[in-house]
Amino acid sequence: MDERCASPAGIEAKSMEIISRELEEMGISLPPENADVIRRVIHATADFGYASSLYFSEGAVRFGVEALRAGKRIVTDTNMALAGISKTGLSRLGSGSVCYMADEEVAGRAKALGVTRAAVSMQKAAGEYPDAVYAAGNAPTALFALSEMIREGFRPSLVIAVPVGFVNVTEAKEEIIRIGAEAGIPVIAAVGRKGGSTVAAAICNALIYEALGMTDPFSRE
Repeated sequence: MDERCASPAGIEAKSMEIISRELEEMGISLPPENADVIRRVIHATADFGYASSLYFSEGAVRFGVEALRAGKRIVTDTNMALAGISKTGLSRLGSGSVCYMADEEVAGRAKALGVTRAAVSMQKAAGEYPDAVYAAGNAPTALFALSEMIREGFRPSLVIAVPVGFVNVTEAKEEIIRIGAEAGIPVIAAVGRKGGSTVAAAICNALIYEALGMTDPFSRE
């Protein structure tokens, strides 16, 4: 067996080597400031379409990295995304991650209002962590809630907008991109229908590793 494939670090290194080579063969040159995020999403999904479908507002990666270095929290809209984010990396940054989807107060309020728990979970998080990094990988209603709060003065450090699906998904992403541009909020989004909790976690981890200056994250986990 190739020794590079005998450990998590070796598999990671070999995977990134393959991704870089295939991107080059396709004639795709990634913007340096966004390259690590794009490669990590491709690594998590085996989908090279993300090389062209990920949207980055100007300086979005830099703002996300700076927020994490300052100890800002990551808020997710699914426990799946939460589980995929590097707890070790966040701990080293003096940060953490939260998801309120299973919170009883959130569930009760969502039922009473006739809205989704994702929307209410964003509202709860905004009250507790107003300058966090918000990562939505499943629910477009989470993005609609964030857009509405941003209109009202809410100012997160970064919004990662990558819900997957067919209903209101593209509309929610387009709205958060537009509202983010108007309000000066950094946004990373997966344009179109594709995305998911895995993509949200991959983007968060890319930002965490960059914030730590880690080129070989598995060797430090």
